[in-house]
Amino acid sequence: MNPANAITAPVTIPKVAAIIIVHNQATELRRAVAALEKSEQREQLEILVVDCASDDSTAEVGDDFPGITMQRLPEHFGATKALNIATRTARAEYLFLLSPDVEVSPDTVARLAEKLDAETSVTGVCPLLMDEEGKPLMRTRPFPDRQSLAEVRGGGELGWAPIPDGTLAVERYPVLYPGREALLVRKQFVAGMNYFDERFGEYWADADLAMKIRKAGRKLEMYPTIRAIWHEPKAAPNDTVHKSDRILGAAALLNKHEGFFAGFGFRMAAIFGALMRFDFGLLTALAGGKKVGSQAK
Repeated sequence: MNPANAITAPVTIPKVAAIIIVHNQATELRRAVAALEKSEQREQLEILVVDCASDDSTAEVGDDFPGITMQRLPEHFGATKALNIATRTARAEYLFLLSPDVEVSPDTVARLAEKLDAETSVTGVCPLLMDEEGKPLMRTRPFPDRQSLAEVRGGGELGWAPIPDGTLAVERYPVLYPGREALLVRKQFVAGMNYFDERFGEYWADADLAMKIRKAGRKLEMYPTIRAIWHEPKAAPNDTVHKSDRILGAAALLNKHEGFFAGFGFRMAAIFGALMRFDFGLLTALAGGKKVGSQAK
């Protein structure tokens, strides 16, 4: 055949890019990717995995799923930098931020994309997450302000919001902070805010996104009839670096959205609290600005 007359197959541009950030989560990643591979309209889905320098068998998962793109980082730079790497790689117009602890149904991604297609005033949509026994979970968080972040200031984590009465009976439910467990968002909005702010390490990039969406007068919505399974994860890291990262990130979040004194006061209160508890490791980390990924720079 004359090369000049050869027919070139059309290149399929994906509609949705599923982004999974992992660190030492081989089993969870395998389950999450296997579920995504069964998605309806799979040809319109690209699956991007960023492995944050795992030292288990996470890197080998890519060998079993040739249809995914897996990027392995040489160091754990924090989830925010990993999110930006995947977001800039994505070709699709929608980003599906997905935890490896979430197992989607075959119709989850396609139905969420249909909602964004139809609702031009909505920037992000998420499914209702269910536990392994089929019990509905809210898995969204309270809006991150000074009051809700008080627990974080002492080294804890931001809790989960309860399920409002009547949620299962409505078509859609507005949410303020859905997190990144299973959130479909417009890439154009993320690019328009110059991607995720890498002053955050492991935490709060999703909170910053939610707050910017709200400030822009846009909407985040949950669709209770669209569902996925949330599997109980392993205990979240709670070492000094992760505690420091959560606190410093919360302070940076308040600084950006409530002003310098809100962020500065939050950080100083956390430092004083660590001193009063004689937690000199956390005190040193907070004073030095240590976050997940800072040791890899």
